[in-house]
Amino acid sequence: MNLTMPGTLGLTRELITPVLRDLVNRLDPMLRSVVSYHFGWCDEHGATLNGNPGKAIRPSLVLLAAEAAGARPQCAIPGAAAVELVHNFSLVHDDLMDRDECRRHRPTLWAVWGDPVAVLAGDALLSLAHEAILDSDSAHAGTAHTVLAVATRELIRGQSADTAFELRDDVTLGECLEMAWGKTAALMSASAVIGATLAGAPTPVRDALGVFGGNVGLAFQIIDDLLGIWGQPEVTGKPVYSDLRSCKKSLPITWAIEYGGAAGRELAAWMTDRAHAAGATDDELHAIAGLVERGGGRAWATEEAHRRAALAARAVADVRIVPGPACELHALAHYLLDRQA
Repeated sequence: MNLTMPGTLGLTRELITPVLRDLVNRLDPMLRSVVSYHFGWCDEHGATLNGNPGKAIRPSLVLLAAEAAGARPQCAIPGAAAVELVHNFSLVHDDLMDRDECRRHRPTLWAVWGDPVAVLAGDALLSLAHEAILDSDSAHAGTAHTVLAVATRELIRGQSADTAFELRDDVTLGECLEMAWGKTAALMSASAVIGATLAGAPTPVRDALGVFGGNVGLAFQIIDDLLGIWGQPEVTGKPVYSDLRSCKKSLPITWAIEYGGAAGRELAAWMTDRAHAAGATDDELHAIAGLVERGGGRAWATEEAHRRAALAARAVADVRIVPGPACELHALAHYLLDRQA
């Protein structure tokens, strides 16, 4: 495949989109239209669009891992489609739970069609993910399917913890890291393992790529948390200060509360008044973001994201993988560190 950044993501999208479309066409007409809207293929009335379907990070990990293991990436396309479907299942339900009205610069599914349709669309995406990976003709499809199922369970655990944390005032940094592993890193790790598994890679290679994906996933989540406070809405497609308004116990916030001294104590007190936070003005939220920064949360998160990226690089340094795809994996990790959305 000889991918280069940022072309890796674009080429992955080209390879998996026909498969995703074929899978979505298995749905009934109503859900087919709703899911197509989510992927940016049409507007809410069904008119064809060439919208933003997302970054394709997880499927890129699948295909690059297969290549790194010495196989042609085409052998892993069913796995790449599967992890993309699981990821989008989580996004649809996450938007619903968080009451986020905007994703990828347009209304979310629940905001257009209501809660029941959004639940069903998410369920449909998850069901299609299992079909996708079992469509593979790889002798290792069953093993890859188990990896996907376990990662999905971990993702749900992480999302459950994230939701529960909003009602708690005693969340520790360790708990928050465990939540982030489940919510984001587990599927990123599984993406790399699935690619290697479908390629028939030996256990040391699969394990090393899994560690790579997991650490990249944690770095990704940390950057996502930073963008949830300081990201630009016109770039991220999400409302300004969205994590502060919803009192998310994200990693920089949790760090600042636990280790940020006076600023952390003031931040912790503010986070307990959820009704006030929900109606806070942008000026108030700007001041609260300043508390996170003064408490060290922003600096720690930035440093930790880079540390995780370094751990990812170290994980694949001592196993025998194909050099070209290895370089592309490193390029993907650096791209995720520098992203603005």
